Parts: sequence; C-alpha cells; structure tokens
Amino acid sequence: MFATNGTSKWITLSLTLAVATVSVFIWRRKSKVYEKRVRELELALKSSVNNCAAERQGRIRSQQALRKTLSQQKSDSFDSTCYPVTPIGIIQSCFSTRNGTPRQPLLVPLARARLNFNQARVPPACLEGLEEYSHCWIIYVFHMNTNLEKLWKNPSHSKFKAKVRVPKLKGGKMGVFATRSPHRPCPIGLTVAKVEEVQGNAVLFSGVDLVDGTPVLDIKPYLPYCDSNQEATVPSWVNEDKLLSVASINFSDGFAASLSDCWIKQEKKSLYKSADEFKSLIRQVLSWDIRSLSQRIRYHGSVTRENGGTIDNCSDLDENQDEAASDYHETEQHDSLPSSVTVYHLILEGLDVSYTIDSKDNVIVEKLTRPSLVSDILLKPTNLNEDI
Repeated sequence: MFATNGTSKWITLSLTLAVATVSVFIWRRKSKVYEKRVRELELALKSSVNNCAAERQGRIRSQQALRKTLSQQKSDSFDSTCYPVTPIGIIQSCFSTRNGTPRQPLLVPLARARLNFNQARVPPACLEGLEEYSHCWIIYVFHMNTNLEKLWKNPSHSKFKAKVRVPKLKGGKMGVFATRSPHRPCPIGLTVAKVEEVQGNAVLFSGVDLVDGTPVLDIKPYLPYCDSNQEATVPSWVNEDKLLSVASINFSDGFAASLSDCWIKQEKKSLYKSADEFKSLIRQVLSWDIRSLSQRIRYHGSVTRENGGTIDNCSDLDENQDEAASDYHETEQHDSLPSSVTVYHLILEGLDVSYTIDSKDNVIVEKLTRPSLVSDILLKPTNLNEDI
C-alpha cells in the first residue's frame, strides 16, 4: 500500500514537472513571437515617421515654390499676392447702422454684440477655454466702406487718400496709418471687447464698436502681460476727449411711453434683458457726440484748417471724410419743436432713437419708434465713426 502511494506521488510530481516544462516552452516561444512582432512594429513605425517627415518636407517645399511662383508673376506689383482669408463668423450687434457706432471699443460698456460662427468652419470645440479670458481681440472687415468694389477690381485706381480728417483735430488732417479710420488700403479693423459668455457656437461680447453684419476674420485672447504696454505713448490730440463729450443727457416726457410701446415687440429678440437696460444703452451711446465732423461744422458754422484758415461749409471736406461722416441725421418738422431745430437719429437694434442737441451740447432724447420700412434705415447714408 505504501508502495502504491509513493508511486502515485511520483507520477503526480512527474506530470506537474512535465506541464511546467511545456508551459515554459510555450511561454518562451510566444515571447519570441511577441518580441519579433514588437520589432516589426517598431520598424514599421519608424518607417512611417520617416515617410511622414519626408511628405511634410515635400509639401512645405511645394508650398514655398508655389508662393514664389505666384509672387514672381508680377514682380513689380503687390497685387499678385493673395491669401485665403474668409470670415469665420458674422456680428449681430446692437448698432444697426454705422451712425452711432462708437469710435473706439469699451467706450460704451453696454454696447453688446453676438459673434455667430460659421458652424461648417468653426466647431464649438474651438471656443473651449475662451470663457476663462475677460477680453479678446476681434479682427474684422470694414464691410460697409463704399470703395470696396474699387479696391477689389482695381486697387491702383481706387482714389485712396493718404490723409484723412480727424474729429479730434477739428478737421485737421493726419496720415491714415496714424488714425483708426476705416478707409485704409486694406479695410481690416482691430478691436478689443469684453467676453461676457460663450453660448455654444457663439460668443456674447460687450463694449463693442462693431456695426451689425460685420464679418469677423479671427478672434484672439487679450493678454495683459504683453498686450498692455505701460510705456506706450500717444499724441496729445488723441487724449482730447472733451471735444467729443456732451454736457448732459435728458429724456423727454413722452420717451417712456414710446419705449414701452416698442419694447413689447423688441423684448424677445433683444440683446438686453429689460427696457431700462436698453434706455441705459441709449444714454451711454449719446454721452459722446456721435455727430460727424460735417454735421458739427454745419451747426457751429466753421472749423479751423491746418494752416489757420477756416472751413466755412461742408463742401471743403475730404471725399473720404464726407463718405465716412454722412449719416442718417436729418432736419425734421416736429409739432413740439421749433422748425429750426435739427433732429438726429440713432438706430439701435432696429429702433429709431430721435434726439436733439443744443449749442451747449445738451442732449434731449425725444422718442423711440419702429421704422416702418427696412429702407428707412438702410437706404439712407450713414456714418462710420471709427477715426481716432
């Protein structure tokens, strides 16, 4: 019996050793197979990386050669060079027309606009992280300039003027690159705005100086450590804000009723939460004299020339200034106002704000109305207040 038990133990041990030996053999064999496979994959990866690098270098060389060839087509002209610049989105702004749009950003904190992106080109993932910035730069096109067709078809004959009249210089001229005039060789604008909220495939901004329908080329986050230069200086005339500020703003007795009537239909599509907030927008916009240089000349009679003379009528203004300065303002007959009083108009979110301003720069906001036709707003000449 003891012999039988010993034999069984020996057989069990032998089988265990045999299984272990076979397992080790199989593991080593598989290990060699895996090692071989890993080496093959490493070689394939290395080859793919080398091929990708070669393809990239080839593509870069081809692109460089193409640009060089295109630039040599007309070596004596810049017109042959072009780049694929397409708007990434369109601005929905509280400013329906160029008239009244602030001359600079952040002057009207309540001025809001929504940038609606082209979903085919800009997926919502592009906006991830933008809400962590307080402000951003907006690069856009001065799409309402009336000389765009000339710039596109024949830039050399567009009658572009090197100097423009500046509101703060009372009609004095300055080189276009020393101003922020919209009338530039390349009609591109740059502005900074406060990021209020990222809304899916759109961004809500405030403090904007953009007119409704503005095409946007790009947005970039504002970085205070490099975008704000404490050592930067500007000419003294740039700081002459008093020339464009008004003395006071008051609302007529009938304004509240007209606002209430208009707000019933405006509330659902407005960028503003209440009629009172919209009224505050009107106050902020009109706290600066948004009239064009030519209108102030008409009102005050003359303006000083660069050489010390005076401009006695608006026909002496530049064509560019006149085109940039003409607007929706006009003289109207009101039963409650003298016939000589000029009534000006400001269009905000499609609503017509009519107001007057006296010789002491006191503004009276008369009423708010809904224009009967779109042409009442769009077909009249308007003012683009973008000069410094």
